[in-house]
Amino acid sequence: MSSNDLMAKFAERRPKSIVMFERARKVLAGAVGHDLRYSLPTPIYIDHGRGGRKWDIDGNEYIDFLMGNGALLLGHGDPEVLDAISRAAARGTHFGNDHPLHIEWAELVQKLIPCAERVRFTNSGTEATHLALRIARAATGRNRILRFAGHFHGWHDDVVHGFQPPFDADGSLGVPPHFRQGLITIPDGDLSHFEETLAANDDIAAVILEPSGASWGRVPIDLDWLRGVREATARRGVLLIFDEVVTGFRFSSGGAQKLYGVTPDLCCLAKVMAGGMPGGAVAGRESVMRVFDITGDPFHDRHRRVVHFGTFNACPASAAAGIAVLRRIADGSAIERADAAALRLRNSWDSVLERHGIAGYAYGIASTYHVYFETDPGRVRGARSRRDLQTTDAARLKGMPGPLIAQYQLRMRFGGVDNMSSTGGVTCAAHSPDDIDFATRVFEETVLALRDEGLILTLH
Repeated sequence: MSSNDLMAKFAERRPKSIVMFERARKVLAGAVGHDLRYSLPTPIYIDHGRGGRKWDIDGNEYIDFLMGNGALLLGHGDPEVLDAISRAAARGTHFGNDHPLHIEWAELVQKLIPCAERVRFTNSGTEATHLALRIARAATGRNRILRFAGHFHGWHDDVVHGFQPPFDADGSLGVPPHFRQGLITIPDGDLSHFEETLAANDDIAAVILEPSGASWGRVPIDLDWLRGVREATARRGVLLIFDEVVTGFRFSSGGAQKLYGVTPDLCCLAKVMAGGMPGGAVAGRESVMRVFDITGDPFHDRHRRVVHFGTFNACPASAAAGIAVLRRIADGSAIERADAAALRLRNSWDSVLERHGIAGYAYGIASTYHVYFETDPGRVRGARSRRDLQTTDAARLKGMPGPLIAQYQLRMRFGGVDNMSSTGGVTCAAHSPDDIDFATRVFEETVLALRDEGLILTLH
């Protein structure tokens, strides 16, 4: 089926969604609520989800590897999580005060996350990284932040630049130029370059990174490099911040820091932590988090501490959902089921690529997966096998052509599979072998169509 025919057929099967999209254009700025939800001929509008699947308002069914942008480790509609939310909401949706569930939620985070001597809740991952940088600056008395090209830390002004190629370009309109003065962006993976950068800049408050590698592991990270970063920052008194918004409670019950045995000074959490409800947190060493509560200040003077508000921080329903999820994942069994589903998927999809000689490969860590298609004819001609195409170049891995990604997403959705972003996704504990096998058949149909259209290449 040609691209034009596919667009027409996709729209034909989604008449209610087409109408909804027209309504959205008249009321929503940009027509959607999140940049990655925008797609043509229409975004998909979901009616309900159960386990590892969801259904749109036109009745189309999808194997879901978006999973609430990675938040739903247990799957859609988990009965224990829904019951916890219902019981909490029945007592009151919001008080404007702290409450017992708030404290219990923090105690679970503290128990599971290695660096979490103290916890401060926010409403999202972006809020968490924003607050973490403020904490770091306050705790060190320095102002600059070092981050790595391709690593994503949300959409606030401090970090919106540098996560997408070209890494030296502005990340958004509307950000004042002075924000760049407080940010140093370098490639990851080169420990000598990193240490030279630290040595040349004595005003660096913190280093922030994704311990999975850039964009939840799309660009894999070297563990020896990560350990070297920890050692170098500790030696120079620079705080190390792990952005564990995706990896926290997904890579292990204690996040990537527990899995890799590398403990940061601060970490940012969200997604899985809140059980599918809005919620995030900054967790870290007590000596650093003390900036919220200056010793000897009985009046809690805001001029002597880090200021942090938030009407809905740790609201009862989010806290209840978070508690339910963290209790379930604490023993690691749910994480293991999600990991097993992702391993089956990566192996199956890589076999498809191998069988058809496609110039690309599937890869990932824990319950994540990514697919990379090499579109440079020169690199493909020089490769003797798919192994020769493997790369850790951030610009290459994050820079696949937009038309290819759009067609990949459209064809996968048309076949009944929804990915997370680009060509990657996450699995959950509820995904079955049948789900993965169905998705593999759709993946095979998709890559063959992309090959026939000349959007992806084959090895010669």
